[in-house]
Amino acid sequence: MSTPWLTLLVVWIAASIAMTLAWRWQRARDNAGIVDVVWAAGVGVAAALAAALGEGALLPRALLAVLGVLWGARLAAHLWKRVRREDEDGRYAYLRAHWQGDQRKFFLFFQAQALLIALFSLPFLAVAANPSDAPWLLGAIAVWLVSVGGEAVADRQLADFRADPRNRGKTCRDGLWRYSRHPNYFFEWLHWLTYVVLAAGSPLWWLSLAGPLVMYLFLRYVSGIPYTEQQALRTRGDDYRDYQRTTPMLFPWFPKDSKGPPA
Repeated sequence: MSTPWLTLLVVWIAASIAMTLAWRWQRARDNAGIVDVVWAAGVGVAAALAAALGEGALLPRALLAVLGVLWGARLAAHLWKRVRREDEDGRYAYLRAHWQGDQRKFFLFFQAQALLIALFSLPFLAVAANPSDAPWLLGAIAVWLVSVGGEAVADRQLADFRADPRNRGKTCRDGLWRYSRHPNYFFEWLHWLTYVVLAAGSPLWWLSLAGPLVMYLFLRYVSGIPYTEQQALRTRGDDYRDYQRTTPMLFPWFPKDSKGPPA
């Protein structure tokens, strides 16, 4: 078995252990939001592991470790503040009610997130195998700065909106949220292009495409936008339906007339 696949195995085992501990934490506190915190931190650690165990050139591996860890740490810290201070996210509260609190289903759900950490480690393997200190490394840094900075701004705008009691039951349309219903998800997707650029020249470059491709599929069709919008419609009703009609779903663009169909 080659080194990249051994690295992937190590990542999956470590993620499985971390998610088991996270499952125990949520069982004691009835708050499954911890799964998002551990997922973000786990992917960041996976980037560092791939960089440390890879056999490619030093510069792309060092950049992988720095960018991956900083991204994971920022996102995990942001999510932890919400998990620590707020009640269980509505999406997970709905699952808890739907599953009638069945901890076996929650355990399988947490372990599925461990598999996702391994899946999202594939782009890191491509970067860690890159033998070239190429000039497009600056391009990777630029993509990372725009995407992580944009996501941080979107998160802050939403947090400020939610902190105002006058906005209870209303939909955030401030700043970036005027141009996309999910600007945080858009910049999260954009972030994965960092490793496509960083892996250019790698014999495993094709693995880097897994990041933006899988992230888009999950955000658009599986666990991101569908669950978030269902919860928004349950809690904000017609106000969110109007937001759907005027504001693009994911990729930012100018809002349109509220009389039209959903964007």
